[in-house]
Amino acid sequence: MANRETALIEITPEVLLKAYACGIFPMAESADDPALFWIEPEKRGVIPLDRFHIPARLVRTIRSDRFTVTVDRDFDGVLDGCAQPWPGRPRTWINTRIRTLYRKLYERRHCHSLEVYEGNALVGGLYGVTLGRAFFGESMFHRGRDASKVALVHLVARLKAGGFKLLDTQFVTDHLRTFGAIEVPRRQYHKLLEAALSGEADFGALDLKRPVPGAQILARLARDGG
Repeated sequence: MANRETALIEITPEVLLKAYACGIFPMAESADDPALFWIEPEKRGVIPLDRFHIPARLVRTIRSDRFTVTVDRDFDGVLDGCAQPWPGRPRTWINTRIRTLYRKLYERRHCHSLEVYEGNALVGGLYGVTLGRAFFGESMFHRGRDASKVALVHLVARLKAGGFKLLDTQFVTDHLRTFGAIEVPRRQYHKLLEAALSGEADFGALDLKRPVPGAQILARLARDGG
């Protein structure tokens, strides 16, 4: 279900958080369209944290520490990466209003980014919203093979360490299915959301200031059944 919202109506960070708590989120038709859509899918994508799966080849990549993963170091750089068109996605839904809104959520510590570096180059990452014990994944990007996948693995380890209960992916792609993503009906999603909104999780349970080595990430997931 999508409801078009005119460009003249102001959406504040507080309104946006209330929308997430109700199970809806905004998107734009394109980067050039100032209007937003409120989206509430009939079926919602989630990754059950207790059934997260890492492909064997990716385990080797993570353990090698070929990539360095940081948190909240370059939120704007991740937004830029997610907004860029790439093969298979020639248009982006991240317009100026989306950038402004999520930047304000980031300043309020309700939005976080994970950056993936190869050397000094930002080659991938993701960002999303935190509320209660839920993490709402917004977008991810990669400029190098496996970069966004590595970001996702680091995210899940962080969510498990911090006591999160829900990882919302909005929709399910073939890429996300390899990690255990499933679709759930709207009614079931609302039950998962309600449970996740009770209590508080800690996104900083793993070090926020220094990169966490891949071996430590994998050990954390193994300990928690990932």
